[in-house]
Amino acid sequence: MAATELGQALRRWRDRVSPDAAGLPSGGHRRAAGLRREELALLAGISADYITRLEQGRAANPSVQVVEALARALRLSGDERTYLFGLAGLVPPGPDVVPGFITPSVQRLLDRLVDTPVAVSDAAMTLLLANPMYAALMGDPSVLRGFERNGVWRNFTGMPTRVRHTPEERLTFEAGMVAELRATAARYPADRQLALLVAELRTRSERFAELWDAGVVGRLAASHKTIEHPQAGTLTLDCDLLRVEENDLHILVYSAEPGTEAAEKLRLISVLGTQSLVESGWRGRNTNGM
Repeated sequence: MAATELGQALRRWRDRVSPDAAGLPSGGHRRAAGLRREELALLAGISADYITRLEQGRAANPSVQVVEALARALRLSGDERTYLFGLAGLVPPGPDVVPGFITPSVQRLLDRLVDTPVAVSDAAMTLLLANPMYAALMGDPSVLRGFERNGVWRNFTGMPTRVRHTPEERLTFEAGMVAELRATAARYPADRQLALLVAELRTRSERFAELWDAGVVGRLAASHKTIEHPQAGTLTLDCDLLRVEENDLHILVYSAEPGTEAAEKLRLISVLGTQSLVESGWRGRNTNGM
């Protein structure tokens, strides 16, 4: 019975979210105004087949990560999210776990920033959501899996990035990331995934281990970012880190001063980059790296 109720709830919530509201193309013949299963799958980062099995009651035990991703993709309220966890036979993550819930009010704010590169991360700097402009600027994040979605992991394990730092900037940025992560670990000492992330980073990166053992504390500061884009070339943007204290979320916003060369390049990226992403089927609104 619980599986049937879960499937009904997913179908009901899917039907009420329009493709436009989710940042998806809405063209073509549609039997309903809501999301197709394939579209929900792309938003949540899970397979369409699994969503079909959930809705039909043939899969009844989704993981906490899957339920959280579905709640974000379906834009559920706090009460609806709690209800979804209950239907899945799970308890929502408690206050001792890094929160990953994006409230409808934050989502509405992000929806208004369609022409601005924006990404939302949790307090551990794991990417939760990115808009198409962010993907066009920084590269498609929807291909990232597991710890690859974490910004600290990507920076200390040498994963490719379009951001270019001077040696001095690099040292400051690394220290800031470790300080931020240490403060988060202190707030959520029972979060096993966070503890595993720190342990793996200490093993894989001597630089991370050095900074962690040095006990650096503090917060990652906002800064300028120099980005090397494959089509637009090099541009330097303001990078503001906005904090949603109640939900412990980080909103990363890139912008350029009007009338500058960087602003012109950002406009070029908005035309070329997002167009190519749509043509290739990118739907990385709900991804889990900075």
